[in-house]
Amino acid sequence: IPEAVTEPEEVPSPEKLPEEVENILEHPFEPANPAAVTEFSAYSSLSGEKLGWGPGGPVDELNRSQGALSYQNKYGHYDADFIGRNSKKIYLTFDQGYENGYTAPILDTLKEKKVPAVFFLTGHYVNTQPELIQRMIDEGHILGNHSQNHPSFPDTPLEQCKAEVEEIHNRVKEQFDYEMSLFRFPAGEFSEQTLKLMQDMGYRSVFWSFAYRDWEVDNQPNPAEALSTVVSKAHPGAIILMHSVSATNAEILGDVIDQLRAEGYEFAAFNENFDSAEAA
Repeated sequence: IPEAVTEPEEVPSPEKLPEEVENILEHPFEPANPAAVTEFSAYSSLSGEKLGWGPGGPVDELNRSQGALSYQNKYGHYDADFIGRNSKKIYLTFDQGYENGYTAPILDTLKEKKVPAVFFLTGHYVNTQPELIQRMIDEGHILGNHSQNHPSFPDTPLEQCKAEVEEIHNRVKEQFDYEMSLFRFPAGEFSEQTLKLMQDMGYRSVFWSFAYRDWEVDNQPNPAEALSTVVSKAHPGAIILMHSVSATNAEILGDVIDQLRAEGYEFAAFNENFDSAEAA
């Protein structure tokens, strides 16, 4: 995990959200229970082949990644989500490897626009950014598990994969009284074995149907070009992945939300009402 670029500033306590917003931003699904898995031999019957994920390539008539639809159909029975159902809903997610000074303004925009998001946390982020994490919770967002140390799960023994998930799960529960239920594989690398392991621990594996190269802090995309890219790639049931280390994302997020809403999209909470594309 890269080291933090800047020291975090103290984040003031957020104001209480209006009741109608709080009702939208509900905690998703049932809490995971990593301790439920104690035996690993049964996973040997499943493929351990390392699979990567990136939703490039051809799209269908609705602008949906055919790769995301294919993987949804193939792996959705493991509680894996690559794309939502065919509706004008968009699910906004952020990966939180380390803090670069832009999470607070991103949260400001989400609060102003009344948009829910999922923030996938690494152990480093939990250890160094308690104020920002508490603000995420207080403002109704969802916390997701991105593993303790961000290893490639298919290259890691299953027992250690469980430990990677369980350590940060327990830390967040103890420190914030919050039990996570959504997981994102580091770098999107997975196998059938690790999908089943996550399912058995009670986690949903959340991938994405759109992302772009936004994580290189010294090579940030041009804001106007990035805005055009994000808006042009929108599609029904989109799960958007952004990185909060991006200055560009912090700058364009409000315009992304406004333009997609103008096109008829709704930014939805990733909760128990989420339906994957295979249910469409």
